[in-house]
Amino acid sequence: MIGLWDTTGNEVVKALAAERRSAGGVASGMALTLIVVVDEKRVREAEAAATIAAAAHPCRLLVVVRTDVERERNRLDAEIVVGGRLGPCEAVVTRMYGRLALHAESVVMPLLVPDVPVVTWWHGEPPAEISTDFLGVVADRRITDSAQAADPIEALRQRARDYAPGDTDLAWTRITPWRTLVAGAFDTTQARVTEATVVAPPSDPTAALMQGWLAARLGIQPTWEHSDSSPRMREVQLRCANGDTLTLTRDDSVATFRRTGQEDRQLPLVRRPLGDELAEELRRLDADQVYAEALGTAAGLTDLDQRPPQRVHVWKDPATAQRAEAGVTAHVGTSAEH
Repeated sequence: MIGLWDTTGNEVVKALAAERRSAGGVASGMALTLIVVVDEKRVREAEAAATIAAAAHPCRLLVVVRTDVERERNRLDAEIVVGGRLGPCEAVVTRMYGRLALHAESVVMPLLVPDVPVVTWWHGEPPAEISTDFLGVVADRRITDSAQAADPIEALRQRARDYAPGDTDLAWTRITPWRTLVAGAFDTTQARVTEATVVAPPSDPTAALMQGWLAARLGIQPTWEHSDSSPRMREVQLRCANGDTLTLTRDDSVATFRRTGQEDRQLPLVRRPLGDELAEELRRLDADQVYAEALGTAAGLTDLDQRPPQRVHVWKDPATAQRAEAGVTAHVGTSAEH
């Protein structure tokens, strides 16, 4: 590992090239560049997940930690790890302070692997509009996690309003096992589904996407039954035109599948580590049309997959926005006093 403190982007590029030569790394072995945008307190968690994903998808990992954008003095610290604690990848962990944090692309762009896809993953609450973050605009795929937001359901609606082909959300990834089991239930029947119920807490984004997926695939309007008996989606129930009822109920890491006229079956439904979820999304680098349909249906929007995939960067200075908001608040308070 090489540590560079109070350095420059040019020095980081040189140090990475030197470390690659020393470790025998070759850019041609990289399947993609993975940019991770994360807060300082969650860097280790993000690194652990990226290590699991890199085992399946050798990549160059660029971790971007942006801190204290109003700091007067800019500073860049970097750690460079090639084939070390982060697995079979070339990793650069950058910590940017001051106004430099608003221009992270100036450091990141020279570090991208040539001629391979770029994926940006926000491990935390993503920007409301991805086009305001150049690290999202430059990416072929963009991975968010609405569950990290204060209001996950509203965050999911915002993902629909801001959607462009190439976007995805880890809430969608988390229902892959559910979708697999539900779809598998119809391998031995042609019965048409007429009603569906999803049992989950009211703030569960996976339930919203499951509801959207069922509606888009089956042409029905599923019912969302709110329940706090489990911290996440607990049950999916389907009722068919022939009178059969199919129910999939999760209990810890096991799902019980019940069907009219048949014995109950126990099926695995394990909650996967974050790294496995990330690795799943890195398997495909094209637009996920099924996700777009489910997201659009959940949010009441149509033709999400018809939007242009290219994003145009919209500059936004969060420090200026915060000062403006504080000024408005102060003005309102002064007016109220008078």
